[in-house]
Amino acid sequence: MKRFFMPIAALLAAVTITFATAELASAEGYGKQKVVYHINYDGGPDSKAYKGALRNIQNHINAVGDENLDLKVVLHGNGLGVLMAAKSDDTLQTVVGSLKSQGVDFHVCNNTLVGREISYENDLYDVWESDIVPSGVAELAHLQAQGYTYIKP
Repeated sequence: MKRFFMPIAALLAAVTITFATAELASAEGYGKQKVVYHINYDGGPDSKAYKGALRNIQNHINAVGDENLDLKVVLHGNGLGVLMAAKSDDTLQTVVGSLKSQGVDFHVCNNTLVGREISYENDLYDVWESDIVPSGVAELAHLQAQGYTYIKP
């Protein structure tokens, strides 16, 4: 008789643990996330594409919570245009500043800076030496290897 009830008891325990785990997961919403957004397109200073990408990032933060999100933005090629445009656009400055205050890291490609003769100190909004990465595409691969989910808005 004991042999009959032991597997049933084990099954009931497994089902109870599964439901408890599912309940906990739904209580936490989306849980912790590591995400990298990739921006490399030309949008021009008034680009809806830049604004849309930055809005996607803010919506992501709103859904998950900045305390649950490790979010990085990799900019290379024409994507540096968003920070070039922000240099003279108060609205973009506010958006970029707000994202940074919520823990978003912007990684800027050094290959693009050198190849296009862009000065991060003079030509880009709020970029520090520590924000510069050797290669935007290599940074994307590196972050994905570390478990970051890749998003291309």
